[in-house]
Amino acid sequence: MTDSDATAARASDTQPSEPMAEQNAGVVRRLGSMVYDSLLIFAVLFTATIPALLLAPGSSAPIENGQVVHELAPASEGLLFQLYLLAVYCGFFCFFWTRNGQTLGMQAWRLALQNLEGGRPSLTQCLLRIAAAGLSMACGGLGYWWIWLDKENRSWHDRLTNTRVVVLPKNA
Repeated sequence: MTDSDATAARASDTQPSEPMAEQNAGVVRRLGSMVYDSLLIFAVLFTATIPALLLAPGSSAPIENGQVVHELAPASEGLLFQLYLLAVYCGFFCFFWTRNGQTLGMQAWRLALQNLEGGRPSLTQCLLRIAAAGLSMACGGLGYWWIWLDKENRSWHDRLTNTRVVVLPKNA
């Protein structure tokens, strides 16, 4: 082997032949991201409850010393309040996913939600994904555990919405 052949071989070893393709995220990374996001969404829902409590009928009535707290009229009761919290929940995820494909938890775990073409998901895909993820959890998490059986590491809600969660490279 000549010196020029050895130099060419070393140069080809240090240069990547093609850019690293993004791989679909596995269960552990997704769960880590979900734990992080659950803390954030708890804080968001807690904060969203404050105006509902302040604006509820009878919220300005003084509480007497003899009154027991469970006897007070609950402001966070009823279908309207639950729909309000659901809208806040969906708004949180849809805002982040349609904006840059990542929630804060996904950023911490270097994950991104993409459509199958590699772009940002649409609002319809995001809303459908939230509903399908709820169904996946309602089935004992089977939709998430399905990732271990799927060749492409895609969950039920990934397949249903034509999206995927990818692991971003460290330098991105």
